[in-house]
Amino acid sequence: MAFVTADLVAIETAIKSGALSVRFQDGRSYTYRSIDELLRAREMIQADINSAAGTTRPRVFRIQQTGSGY
Repeated sequence: MAFVTADLVAIETAIKSGALSVRFQDGRSYTYRSIDELLRAREMIQADINSAAGTTRPRVFRIQQTGSGY
């Protein structure tokens, strides 16, 4: 399923208000179990929109050195 920006806005509005139910513009309605589930849905929708637009999040690699190693 292809998501649109309005879907992302609906999810973000629910997150900001603390609501667990989201009604999308096309009439779909979902009730999520937790804010964490809403946050995961937001990431999935954002990734789908980025993929459709041909953009991706830049990858960031962090390297941590522990101990002296010498």
